[in-house]
Amino acid sequence: MENFKQRVKQAKEVIKNSEYILIGGGSGLSSAAGLTYTGKRFEENFSDFIEKYGITDMYAGTFYPFKTDEELWAHWARHIDVNRYQMPVTDLYKEILRLVKDKKYFVISTNVESQFVKSGFPKEKVFEVQGDYSYLQCARACHDKLYYNEKLIKEMVLKTKNCKIPFELIPKCPVCGGKMDVNLRHNDYFVQDEAWYKADKNYDEFLNKVGNKNIVLLEFGVGFNTPGIIRYPFEKMTYSNKNATLIRFNRDYPLVMKENEEKSISFDEDIMQVIQYLLDKKDCNESFV
Repeated sequence: MENFKQRVKQAKEVIKNSEYILIGGGSGLSSAAGLTYTGKRFEENFSDFIEKYGITDMYAGTFYPFKTDEELWAHWARHIDVNRYQMPVTDLYKEILRLVKDKKYFVISTNVESQFVKSGFPKEKVFEVQGDYSYLQCARACHDKLYYNEKLIKEMVLKTKNCKIPFELIPKCPVCGGKMDVNLRHNDYFVQDEAWYKADKNYDEFLNKVGNKNIVLLEFGVGFNTPGIIRYPFEKMTYSNKNATLIRFNRDYPLVMKENEEKSISFDEDIMQVIQYLLDKKDCNESFV
């Protein structure tokens, strides 16, 4: 893409003059922040699973047809621990907070590592639509309570041997006695608990306050895996509100629909570096690296 300096200047201006900011976070944002599911990070943390099962990356591993629950939960525990508990607060999420902290803002995210909240975004301003790695639920959704899993996950990881956990650590639903699952929207049994509905309500209330007022929609790393949650609604809001500007950060899919081209700014450059320019931590007269 061309005219980087011009795009940065324009983005700075619309953010400065905005009354509201809506942030949309997708998987590309977490990847840009360092939560990569392939390469060295995957190989260092899952070498035993790679050797035994031929798993090719962390995402593919979550769909692997393990033959026993001992194997399944050994893998899930490692995956959750690496991405939710071991992963520290990332600089990119903290910089995004610095960018919007003085504005009226809200966050909707399809990511499940809870980096927004860990980075300091108030929980009441964040809607994690697809779930959170730190909670378990009944696999058949027999009730709508979620269970914080850090202690259990850490014990599973500690006691994993030959890619298996002890049988007695396999979680069972305290209500129906059936299997448990991670609270992720990957089937028809995803549990939306009271906190989920509260976050959904907070999101609706934010949008109602905005109405047709001046708003900037900051969309980070949202592709076409689940475009109906963030990407398409952001396009629709931009089109419907004459005072809206969409700023799309996307390495692979930066283009916007034709009707919004005059109201949008797109970046396919490194998100962290662009944010540094927007925060005036880098001089835009310098060459972009």
